[in-house]
Amino acid sequence: MALVNIQVPDIGDFDEVGVIELLVKVGDTVKAEQSLITVESDKASMEIPSSHAGVVKELKVQLGDKVKQGSVIAVLEAAGEAAASDEKPAPAPAAKAPAAIETKAPVAPAAPAAPAAGGGAVEVRVPDIGDFKDVAVIELLVQPGDAVKVEQSLFTVESDKASMEIPSPAAGVLKELKVKIGDKINVGDLVAVLEGAAAAPAAAPAQASTPAAASASAPDAAAPAAAQASAPAPAAATATAPVPAHQPSTPTPGLPHASPSVRKFARELGVPLAEVKGTGIKGRITQDDVAAFTRQVMSGALQTQAQGSKAPAAGGSGVGLDLLPWPKVDFAKFGPVERKELSRIKKISGANLSRNWVMIPHVTNNDEADITELEAFRVSTNKENEKSGVKVTMLAFVIKAVVAALKKFPEFNASLDGDALVYKQYFHIGFAADTPNGLVVPVLKDADKKGILQISAEMAELAKKARDGKLGAADMQGGSMSISSLGGIGGTHFTPIINAPEVAILGLSKSQMKPVWDGQQFVPRLTLPLSLSYDHRVIDGASAARFNAYLGQVLADYRRILL
Repeated sequence: MALVNIQVPDIGDFDEVGVIELLVKVGDTVKAEQSLITVESDKASMEIPSSHAGVVKELKVQLGDKVKQGSVIAVLEAAGEAAASDEKPAPAPAAKAPAAIETKAPVAPAAPAAPAAGGGAVEVRVPDIGDFKDVAVIELLVQPGDAVKVEQSLFTVESDKASMEIPSPAAGVLKELKVKIGDKINVGDLVAVLEGAAAAPAAAPAQASTPAAASASAPDAAAPAAAQASAPAPAAATATAPVPAHQPSTPTPGLPHASPSVRKFARELGVPLAEVKGTGIKGRITQDDVAAFTRQVMSGALQTQAQGSKAPAAGGSGVGLDLLPWPKVDFAKFGPVERKELSRIKKISGANLSRNWVMIPHVTNNDEADITELEAFRVSTNKENEKSGVKVTMLAFVIKAVVAALKKFPEFNASLDGDALVYKQYFHIGFAADTPNGLVVPVLKDADKKGILQISAEMAELAKKARDGKLGAADMQGGSMSISSLGGIGGTHFTPIINAPEVAILGLSKSQMKPVWDGQQFVPRLTLPLSLSYDHRVIDGASAARFNAYLGQVLADYRRILL
């Protein structure tokens, strides 16, 4: 093992850039090229990667510190090849530093001919932005007709490690913008046309070549542009004029202040950064802010700040749920209380159930199946197989019957993917298992290829793993449809919540003897209540009624499963 100093690699012509985010902490295990900190100049933010893999023993920088090329930012305890450099660790070579570090360039190359100061059209091309290729346009900062100044930012691009703004090399009126959000650009691409422009002074290319140099030579001129880039929404800084906290349709001026890694994290969670309030330096959005926003949305605690505690307007706005805030009550003032944190399973399942109930239009079809003969067959089967140790439950028969129903009604064995419906050719059935820590749904794979005895044995094994907390992720994924059985507890009917991305779930309640008219007289029959919840976007009521009716017919006469 050896201690290795991680230094700031070549980051272009930037000098004394500020540390705005720490991406790791002492004790973390990092990989080579994993980002350690985020720094920011007046024109770009970028992430500094680790040149070695190892364990972080010490962080040499704090938020707000200034660093430059060669500054030691961390000490790693590295193994293997890192040991050779423990006495005199070399700074990360420029070739090792990710391309995103070289964010030189907010200046147009000399190739495009600029007109004289008297006016004319100027073509604006992408300047030298280091080793970036096919970087994406993530925000347009101006629009045709706007008057722009020299070095004013026109749009923002983002690579996997840095975001940066592309400035104008001249002043004038923006006649045409050649790019749109999502476009990929490279050095030399034509991105805009200015009219009546005065080109940037050609005698000082070195001063305009980098934002750091520009700010060093003309701090007063660079400050407004930097302020414009780093302060996207004045409302966020003005407490007297709050914006809605969760109004997806409300446009937010400017680019949310966040590093590329936080943007990627937000994209993975589907979080709109424009709605997240940053708690970092200068209002920067951190990963914790994104996670907190997600928790608030899933718990239903997020509300419109502008509404406060007022009741929603009559008819609603049609945006969001327009819910009142969750009541905060001091329960202890009414009597003794005991507080217990939710288990990890309940926290996870609770968030999923909330999402599924809110986003899926649930409808439940209730029916009953006559299982008199099937129950008699199950009892006799268990007596014959006592020595095998496998106990056949009614749920095993229901699983096999559900497979037959899915084959007859394939839209129930499907999932929505955008505007398309994905029909599954496999038959994996999930079943809800009650454990001491909460509800989990293990999935029985390929139920169509297995007999009742094998299904019963695998169900018992999965249920035991669930109770012992040993279910893996693969054991709970890939379901075609789920079954929630309360038969051993009680109840007549209930509304089970669909397990997204499935489109239906079957609920089983306690079977009971009922008098049933057979055409001549009432006879006692054992009936099983069936509660089928379905996604009304995919399945209509008639299809659900047919599915439940067919399922009841199969359970009443199991020979139908052979047809």
